[in-house]
Amino acid sequence: MKKANKFIGREKELRILEDLATYRNASLAVIRGRRRVGKSALVKEFSKDKIFLSFAGLPPTEEMTAQDQRDNFADQLCAQTQIAKPDSSNWFNLFLALSQEITKKKTALLFDEISWMADKDPTFLPKLKSAWDDWFSQKSQLVLILCGSVSAWIEKNILSSTGFFGRIVSQITLEELSLSESVELLASQNFTGGLFEKMMLLSITGGVPWYIELLGKGGSCSTQVMQTCFSKDGLLVSEFDRIFHDLFGKRSDLYQKIVEALMKGPLTHRVLAEKIEYQSSGALTDYLDDLVLSGFVSEDVSWSLE
Repeated sequence: MKKANKFIGREKELRILEDLATYRNASLAVIRGRRRVGKSALVKEFSKDKIFLSFAGLPPTEEMTAQDQRDNFADQLCAQTQIAKPDSSNWFNLFLALSQEITKKKTALLFDEISWMADKDPTFLPKLKSAWDDWFSQKSQLVLILCGSVSAWIEKNILSSTGFFGRIVSQITLEELSLSESVELLASQNFTGGLFEKMMLLSITGGVPWYIELLGKGGSCSTQVMQTCFSKDGLLVSEFDRIFHDLFGKRSDLYQKIVEALMKGPLTHRVLAEKIEYQSSGALTDYLDDLVLSGFVSEDVSWSLE
């Protein structure tokens, strides 16, 4: 989060990443956190004095294919390195071409929205693991950062995966900005509202940097909120639907039913299943775990003498 030339907040996370850059060996790190919380901005700040190569997956759709994701990766590689477009028929060729462009200088390599990259291609993670073992780990000045908004996917497929066991040296869960950091960021937006409007805007944005930057650009809080959240073409009118679909894909309707059922108050697993007319099973537990990791619901552990 920039204020003029100053980056606001994230001191702890930046220290963690800078420590990785001092290692004699290559480092593999994971950053996860909700959409709009500033994961990419954090990596860019860390990388400002290093060679920086960044790759982002395409938002998945029904029409999107695994080849589309590989072609997009190849296009990004060409744009950042000026090499001829490599064969994108499989990830092996792409990772090899990328590894050959990494020098002995300090380099930050970002794979952003990694769950999107892997969408519809079960070979992505095994080949990434092999590429790390054979090529990337040999680059002594490299910090490879795997980043994404789908925390449940990262937990299941990377952090809890035997394939990446012992390879990840750091993991960061990026939270919202603190109140003092949010106030500082809001001040950098030339916000002209009074104290009450400032507190109202910070309550609405919840410490999410992108929302603060969007809603705090001068003018009164009520005006900004009306224009952005309630006008016909406001940027945030469809924000929930857009993020929910990006995170949960085809199952987004079921996840939304769960969230709506919990809006009126906490429910036990059994009662929730009855409310949404879904079998109380391990699958429902997995869906709830996804929502907890994604920050949409919280879990309260309870017990009874019965």
